[in-house]
Amino acid sequence: MIKQGDTYYLFCTGRGISVWSSPDMESWKKEKPVFNTAPAWAVEAIPGFKNHIWAPDISFHNEKYYLFYSVSAFGKNTSCIGLVTNKTLNPNDPDYKWEDHGKIIQSVPGRDMWNAIDPNLIRDEEGTAWLSFGSFWNGLKLVKMKNDLTAIAEPQEWYTVASRPRTYGIADSLAGNAAIEAPFIFNKDKYYYLFASFDHCCRGVNSTYKIVVGRSEQVKGPYVDKTGKKMAEGGGSIVLEGNNAWYGVGHNSAYTFNGTDYLVFHGYDASENGKSKLRIEKLTWDAQGWPVVLVEK
Repeated sequence: MIKQGDTYYLFCTGRGISVWSSPDMESWKKEKPVFNTAPAWAVEAIPGFKNHIWAPDISFHNEKYYLFYSVSAFGKNTSCIGLVTNKTLNPNDPDYKWEDHGKIIQSVPGRDMWNAIDPNLIRDEEGTAWLSFGSFWNGLKLVKMKNDLTAIAEPQEWYTVASRPRTYGIADSLAGNAAIEAPFIFNKDKYYYLFASFDHCCRGVNSTYKIVVGRSEQVKGPYVDKTGKKMAEGGGSIVLEGNNAWYGVGHNSAYTFNGTDYLVFHGYDASENGKSKLRIEKLTWDAQGWPVVLVEK
């Protein structure tokens, strides 16, 4: 989510990247998708790709809006992260035009023990751009980006910022059982907070998604949870998880709008047989500086 002028814009998984707009984060209007037809490069890179694009990440830099997105084959790390930019998010503006920059990062089965999906951009205190991403396999990665964000910076600088134990002997080409994905790094005071999702999304009533967090004084990590355990070694403190009303909640982002922090995520509504819905909750911080979600009844 991002705000331009008096309007909030939400980008989410969907055909061509789903776009919604709202004046108040409560009533939402569906806008035209980013891509009317599947990007040619994605069709070539991902066998059977039908323009269903995952997990976009929106940010504003250098007088432009940058939207990273994921194309993938479900359950495989046959995946790529792409980038598309626009001068404005207002579809009525004469300057409204999405420019696709194509493939930025690619993962290949058998070559890579990571998955190029779920991108999130963060700039450190020096203005250096970093992209976090990943799902299953050996966990969540962080890589330094060129200043124009169109490629990985050279010489390359990579870090594993979070992972979970993977059962030995599972083929490298398979996702495995180390269920972690959806990194989002949020800078608050002296810390960088790494949010991630544990367990399983996208299963309706059987979804077990939950949001965890760790923090570090450096964007490169190491990120540790409330007990001091490194997220790269399986750590992660629960922020929010499923209950009787929601089977699971996850894949969050965090933002500050008008001086208030928010957690934006989706959950599987028990009252509608596990239907996936947008949730936006206020984010507060305890005396030790850890994030707390106070869900209003």
